[in-house]
Order: sequence, then C-alpha cells, then structure tokens
Amino acid sequence: MSITETGTRARLPDSSGYAITPDGLRLYYEVFGRGDRTIVFLPANPISHSRLWKAQIHYLARHFRVVAYDGRGNGLSDFPDPATLWSNRFYAADCLSVMDVTATRAAILVGICTDGVFPSIQLAASHPERVLGIVAIAPGVPHLTPRHPNRAKAVAVYEQVLDSNEGWFKLNKHYMRGHYGDFLEFFFSQMFPEPHSTKQIEDAVAYGLDGSADVMVMDEHDPVASNKDQVEAICRQVRCPVLVIHGDRDECQVLERGLLTAELTGGRMVKLEGKGHIPNARHPVLVNKLIADFAGDRTSPQHANIRTHDKPRALLISSPIGLGHAWRDVAIARELRRQVPGLRVEWLAQPPVTTLLAQCGEIVHPASAELAPEARHVDAESGQHELHAFNMLRRMDEILCANFMVFHDVVSQEKFDLWIADEGWEIDHFLHENPELKTSPYVWMADFAGYLPMPSGGEREAFLTADYNAEVLEHIAQYPGLRDLSIFIGRPEDIVRKRFGPGLPTIPAWTKEHYQFSGYVLPFKPKDLANRKQLRRELDLDPDSRLIVATVGGSAVGVHLLHRIVEAFRILRSQVPEAELLLVCGPRIDPNDFPTVDGMQATGYVHDLFKTLACCDLAVVQGGLSTTMELVANRRPFIYIPLRNHFEQNFHVAHRLRRYGAPPPTQYDDATPERLAAQMRRRLGARVTYERVETDGARKAAKLIAPLIKTT
Repeated sequence: MSITETGTRARLPDSSGYAITPDGLRLYYEVFGRGDRTIVFLPANPISHSRLWKAQIHYLARHFRVVAYDGRGNGLSDFPDPATLWSNRFYAADCLSVMDVTATRAAILVGICTDGVFPSIQLAASHPERVLGIVAIAPGVPHLTPRHPNRAKAVAVYEQVLDSNEGWFKLNKHYMRGHYGDFLEFFFSQMFPEPHSTKQIEDAVAYGLDGSADVMVMDEHDPVASNKDQVEAICRQVRCPVLVIHGDRDECQVLERGLLTAELTGGRMVKLEGKGHIPNARHPVLVNKLIADFAGDRTSPQHANIRTHDKPRALLISSPIGLGHAWRDVAIARELRRQVPGLRVEWLAQPPVTTLLAQCGEIVHPASAELAPEARHVDAESGQHELHAFNMLRRMDEILCANFMVFHDVVSQEKFDLWIADEGWEIDHFLHENPELKTSPYVWMADFAGYLPMPSGGEREAFLTADYNAEVLEHIAQYPGLRDLSIFIGRPEDIVRKRFGPGLPTIPAWTKEHYQFSGYVLPFKPKDLANRKQLRRELDLDPDSRLIVATVGGSAVGVHLLHRIVEAFRILRSQVPEAELLLVCGPRIDPNDFPTVDGMQATGYVHDLFKTLACCDLAVVQGGLSTTMELVANRRPFIYIPLRNHFEQNFHVAHRLRRYGAPPPTQYDDATPERLAAQMRRRLGARVTYERVETDGARKAAKLIAPLIKTT
C-alpha cells in the first residue's frame, strides 16, 4: 500500500494484517476475493511494494483468492536495520510467513525482477507442496547471465564516490543516499521505455519513495545462491508449472535471463514485443489475461462468446460521471430500438446511472455489480467547488483498468452484435492497446475532443495533456478501423478552437476528419415542455411563483455551491419575497444538510429533472454540458458556475454555450452570496435570445449506428 500515492482504489481488501518474519519484522498483507485457488503477489522490494500490482488485483480477485503484501523495507511493512547484512534468502521466508498467517496452504506465486521471481523459485525448490505454479515477469534470476550492459558499468563502480552521476551512474550507493528521488525518476523512466508512460513512472517513483535509500543500498549476501552453478541447481529443482513473461525492450534484465529461467525450470516463455520491464503496470490487460489463463480454474463460468438471445443485442457503456450522459444514451437507445426492431439494449453501468436506468425501464447487465465505483473516486478528488478533471481521470487509471476487465469478461462470455461506449474511456483506451480483443462492431461517442491544460497546472500539465492527446491520436492512426463509428454529440461549430498540443493537429481539423456529427442529443422535445404553468401543475409546483431551481449534477462536488446558493437566496428573498428556491441535491448529497430558509425546498434525486428546469424562471447550475444545454433548448435564463480546474466545463462547454448565445460563465471565486444574489435578481425571469438547439440528435445518432447491427 502506498503512503504517498493519490487516487481511489478499485477494490478494498476483504481482510488485512501483519505477518511476522523469522527475524521479527512485521509485513503488511491484504487478502482479496474467495476463489478456490490463491494467487500470491510478491513485492519488488525494497524498491517497490504491493501497489505495483494494483492493475491486477480487482480483476483476479473476481476469479481467484488474491494475497498481496509489502516487503520488508517498503510500504506499511517494517524496515530492517540498515546496519545489518541483507540476505536475499529472507524473501522466500517472508513469503512463507505471509502464506502461513493468511492460511494459504498452496498458491500460484507471481513476482517481478530479482526480488519477486527468484524467491518464488527458491520456494518451489524447497517447499514444492506450497507452490502450485510461478508467473515470473522480467525474471532477474541472479548469475544466469551477465548483467544488462546498461547497468554493468554502473555496478562496477557502485561503491565509489564519482565526480559525475549521469545516466546509469545514478545507480551508485553514495548518490542514491543523497538523491534517492532523482535516482528513482531516472531508473523508472528506463523501466518504462514505452511512449506515454508518465503515469506509470509517477506511480513507481511514489512507491519507491515509500521505501528508504538506506535500505535500498544495504549490503547483500546469499551463500546458498552465490554463483551460477548454485542458481542453476535451484532452478532445476522446480517441478511446478512456470510461465515466464519478458519484454524485449527490458532495460533491467536481459532477455536471455528470461529464456534461461524458462529452460532451467521447464517453463514456458512469452516474449512481449516492444514491452519494457514492468508490463503488469504498462500493459495490464495483456498481463492479467496471461496470469488468469495460467492460473486456470476461475470461479466464474467462462464461455466462448456465446449468443444467448435470438434478437440482436447491443451493450452500452455510459460514463457515470454526470447523469446527462445517461439521459442522452437513453434517448439514443430508444431511437435505436425504433430503427432496429427487436433490438435488446443492455447497459454496463453503475450508480448513480443505474438509478436513472431503472426508472427508465432499461436493462442493466448483472455484471454491472462488479464495476469499481467511479463516483466514489470523483467525490474523493473533489475540493471546494473544484474538480481537476484531467487529474481526476488520470488518477482513475486503476479503476478504469478494473472496469475494462469487467467489460472484457462480459463480451468474452456473451455475444453482442454491437458495443457502444459513450465516453467510456477505459473501453476505448484498452481496446486500442489490445486490438485483438475486439470481437463486435464498436461505436465511440463523445461531446468533446482533446484534454486541455488549466493555467494553474503550468508547464507540467501542458506537457501531460499533450502527451495524453498524442496517445489518442496515435491509437487512431495505428488502428483506424477499430472504431467502426465515432460520433461527436454536437455540431462542428461546437468544437473548441485549440490544438491538441505543440506540434499536434488543431482539434477542429482532426475531429472533423475522424468523427461524424449527430447534432446535440436531447431526451425530450422542447415543444412538449413549452407550457410552463401546465408543467408545474404536473410536477406539483406553484404555477404562479417565481421559481429558481438550483442543481449541481450527480456527484458530491457541488455541495459547496449549493450552500452558497442557499445563502444568496436568503438575501434575494428579503428583496423578492415571492421568489422560491428548489434545491436539487441529487443522489449523493443529503438534502437535510442545508439550513431552513423561507421559500426554499431541498430535495434529493429528481428523475426527470429536465422537466423541472424547463418550467423555472431561473436556474443556477454548474458548468456541465447536459444541464446547461437543456436550459438553452428550453429557453430558460440561467447562471452557470464552472467547477474550478475542470477543463471540460471551463473550455469545451463554455465555448459551446457562447456559440448558442448563453451568458458568460460566473467564476466561483466571484460568486459571493451578495454578488450571486444580485445576479439572481437581474436574471430572474429575464428574456433570452439563444440559438435554437436541434431536436433530432438521437434520431441522427441512431441512424448512423443502426447499419452496424446485424439483425439475422
């Protein structure tokens, strides 16, 4: 477990505790799942700990019992005394200690490099009854071959004080003690030679910093395996199945070590083309599948893409970050069913989207219960009316990988005639990383293109957003047919006029080349909601009041804005006594948390909120696209206050709203209760002159999608 890492975990352990090593150290462990077969992940200590396996745990724990632990000298485990002698023999004994305390009679051991692989081999040789199999990733079994040439020169002068420590000469005992962070940044940049590995490098550095340079440079000695002959003899004693996984761009362990490890243990070697030293982090879907297939005997039934219904089926993945995505997807699904008779649409979705889908009568696939919660992550990333959207998405990598694996299980077991992902980032990313997994026509939908840096992020954020954009563009260029259809929910004029980054195309030019445009998608027809007094009677609202509706979406990030709106309304009410406020808190904010104010009513989730917004005299909202565009479509006055550091709301949405003639955004820092009250008074019931919003976007989107569905 990382002490310094940010981000929400995809799955919390079912149990945790400490094992005691033979020499009295405490090792922190976690146990996940309840499968009949156990997988134990060995840490790459002391340079990393169990979080190095974060992309594996959620998936494998749905099929197996999984044990992971922090090794001595890192994470939440005890640190040995740096003055003592360090023996690699401790690692095998440490693993046994964890297996004993977790009542793991026998397990498949998964390790990486030297400190994870060779202890597994030692255990299999000395305690064959405890080891069912070994997955050896980038095995650093000592002495089998000369060191990697990149490291050999540095190791030769490892004990010396050098005049310069550039490049691999940072791998130096004295330099690491004084500049451990710089060493880790260099080292892990070499471990991930693949482009666009910034997040994996940052994670690995954070895990390293949970350890200690003093532990890292402890003197090592292992008389049992001190030369090639002794190591080969241990390897030949292994009788369990062995899978060796080795990238051919590994800058830490030469490929020959992997080949010899497989040969000496009687194992099987899988060479990963173009992959570096830590493929479980950089290419998790590939490694997850290799581990699961090797471990076998998964608890959930595995089928071979079997058709279970006579009617055509579509699987729809709708982003849970904002309920507006779900409403537009419901509109498209309904229209698709009109155009493709008999079509069965099933949803892979999670709360709060499932609440909406249930009331709409849509079919939620049972595997949705396995999804890691994205809304919890969004709430954890939120500040006071602040959600740094790019960082939030970037730090959701563990959850996104977990949820792609749920998707992959579903489409591997059942036959669907079409996949639709509405900003399902994990689906699009991992399908492009693993294009061989595509087995059905695939539609991608989005209402913006391009991550954009916020000024507060400086040069680093500008670099990262450009790097993420470049990866998307490279994916599309490399596999131009993987998306059978890309739909932009909007018009070409809605595309923000910026570049993806230095040296990259302009966003409008690239998007027009690679997307088709549906126009905006509404879940209603504005003409059906035009009679506001009648609509209020249907909704049990006073038809003659001056109604203000405040709403902030489906996450908890809007709670601070709601409190500020309440205080502003208290001021406004003293000036406009007939004003009323309906405070819509949504599914994740408790209406009881707000003070009582005359003329105000607080409520929770409102299913068809667009109807309530359609009959208001003023709305005060965040800068989310769905809510603001519904207000534009229904020609209602509104004030919108974008979340701070939310690139989509501050750039993409604001650009689109300007095009439709909406007022400029109000910044949260400027929206004091007094100023907000004055602004509410000016706009309450004001006349608007918006551009008309198209009303046939769902039909157009469905018309684009329908030809991809095979009906026979």
